[in-house]
Amino acid sequence: MIRSHVLVCGGTGCTSSGSKAIREKLAVELKEKGLEEEVKIVQTGCFGLCEHGPIMIIYPEGTFYSRVTPEDVPEIVSEHLLKGRIVERLAYTDTGEEEKKPINEISLSDTAFYKKQHRVALRNCGVINPESIDEYIAMDGYFALNKVLTEMTPDDVINEISKSGLRGRGGGGFPTGRKWSFAKASVSDKKYVVCNADEGDPGAFMDRSVLEGDPHVVLEAMTIAGYAIGADEGWIYVRAEYPIAVNRLKIAIQQAHEYGLLGNDIFGTGFNFDIHIRLGAGAFVCGEETALLTSVEGNRGEPRPRPPFPAVKGLWGQPTIVNNVETWANIPQIIMKGADWFASMGTEGSKGTKVFAVTGKIKNTGLVEIPMGTTLREIIEDIGGGVPNGKKFKAAQTGGPSGGCIPASLIDTPIDYDNLVKMGCMMGSGGLIVMDEDTCMVDMAKFFLEFTVDESCGKCSPCRIGTMRLLEILNKITDGNGEMEDLDKLEELANYIKSASLCALGQTAPNPVLSTLRFFRDEYIAHIVEKRCPAGVCKKLLSYVIDEDKCKGCKLCMKNCPGNAISVNAKNEVKEGKKLPYLVIDTSKCVKCGACIDNCKFGAIFKK
Repeated sequence: MIRSHVLVCGGTGCTSSGSKAIREKLAVELKEKGLEEEVKIVQTGCFGLCEHGPIMIIYPEGTFYSRVTPEDVPEIVSEHLLKGRIVERLAYTDTGEEEKKPINEISLSDTAFYKKQHRVALRNCGVINPESIDEYIAMDGYFALNKVLTEMTPDDVINEISKSGLRGRGGGGFPTGRKWSFAKASVSDKKYVVCNADEGDPGAFMDRSVLEGDPHVVLEAMTIAGYAIGADEGWIYVRAEYPIAVNRLKIAIQQAHEYGLLGNDIFGTGFNFDIHIRLGAGAFVCGEETALLTSVEGNRGEPRPRPPFPAVKGLWGQPTIVNNVETWANIPQIIMKGADWFASMGTEGSKGTKVFAVTGKIKNTGLVEIPMGTTLREIIEDIGGGVPNGKKFKAAQTGGPSGGCIPASLIDTPIDYDNLVKMGCMMGSGGLIVMDEDTCMVDMAKFFLEFTVDESCGKCSPCRIGTMRLLEILNKITDGNGEMEDLDKLEELANYIKSASLCALGQTAPNPVLSTLRFFRDEYIAHIVEKRCPAGVCKKLLSYVIDEDKCKGCKLCMKNCPGNAISVNAKNEVKEGKKLPYLVIDTSKCVKCGACIDNCKFGAIFKK
């Protein structure tokens, strides 16, 4: 009889940190202690708290162990599983409260990271074995599909989704029910359902985690949509760089076929539906739905003019609906719990929850799911644990290369579709990059624009040429050659690109530039007028200086300088009426690598 379940994260993050070796070691130790019949090892998807992986949770106690290594396993088995004593040094106990609960009373929901979350799309991630259809069914999996096929008409399904207020979680936030109704109204003997799992934003891993942790929810949702619009075939377009997700999707599709939940005559209702996988080659533009469809067809991924929209003329010229992974993950629960339940969460114009991949300068990097309308402060300070190393929060980038920067002054803004648009940002798929005072906002805009320039498909000249011209101006500014007129040029060109580009990649590419110009214009001016980077990031605007009062003459900086730019001031030289320090830096030789600062034990070298 099983008395304990040991859940070990099998998502990409923890797998890369060695969770497979932990599971293997755990199996060996349990066998040696004679516990293999009493303790079950369960490989799960992502728990969300990626900063603290590899993660292990032991039930029924609910003890959360973080940063586990294979070397820790014997102690966990002998102490916790054999003697019932929690290994305190590995237990994650951050509740964010001054009064600490006893370790044996702390559950996941008590921790600061999970306390304000509401997991809908992620409800099964970190809970079930994603490679077991039985565990998915045990969590009410495929019950929604059964309800739809046996109790509801296609119109009933679309009305329920429309009533819920669910909007697309992949970028623009288009109402999901409306998209489905357009496809249903299109007359054709062949229609398609497509899952957009081409997640390309830097720092984004929301869709990957759902596919790795709960693949059956996507299959069930797509089948429901197929019934609603009259389609019998679906395609999942997933990045080839997601091998774990791809493998688990293949396993899930095979299992669904074996159980009669995909294929012909599902639940004996006469409804047929099947799903195929298409691997993407990593082109960011294929996240745009028309480019994605072109790629599924076997052609180079380039966007198509709209209209006609995919719901009218999509895959192989037939009516097609395209939704991203997170959107699909909400569908079964809306069907089971009702539209009113889903609409009770969030704000007036943005219902439900949103998954964010929180990365950057923050204590708890990872995956979070919060109700729409949660403030940025709650995400960063309460859930994320704040900015580390005593630094100040400066900005957050939402929407990746397509989004914009939210300044610290707006940290109490509720996060939803409408508020982000007002700030010149966008929800995007849910990447959220946190920046501290050491971040140069001009350099940040340049970083995202470099990405967009590389990923432009080149089909339309506003995007192909315009983004390159924007990048040239930004390079000019960070090189110290900027002029005040460049700011007007940036804004004029950015607005032209937004209005004239063919697809959303080009239309949103200028957002990082426009939002940083709006909220951090003073940094641009400092680069141009003062020839200074306030954050000390842009190398060509930096110089390194040795403080005479702090320098002890140890010469560690000189020994570790790769450019031989540091020498001894043996002649007691004087410059601008002031005696130079014992050690001096030749700015003409300095490559500005920062090795001198890293090796100085006395804080005598600083950026200027």
